[in-house]
Amino acid sequence: MPTYAYACTSCDHAFDAVQSFTDDALTLCPECGGSLRKQYGSIGVTFNGSGFYRTDSRSGGGAKSGSSASSKTESSTSASPAPAATPASS
Repeated sequence: MPTYAYACTSCDHAFDAVQSFTDDALTLCPECGGSLRKQYGSIGVTFNGSGFYRTDSRSGGGAKSGSSASSKTESSTSASPAPAATPASS
């Protein structure tokens, strides 16, 4: 359940309340009975680093093309016919 921050407009009393999404917002200050307002802070997610790229979640994007080129080279060298065996004389 989310935690909401409230502050009283009369006495400046500030507190946090754990409420469900379906609960109504608090309106009365528990200290003086004045009206409350919700306080909005920064979000809890921070993105650090160089960033995310379109190719980050794809499997084998750039490496796949390099490996297929090397496998083509290998297959062409291994596909050369073997020298014919000479029949054994009896």
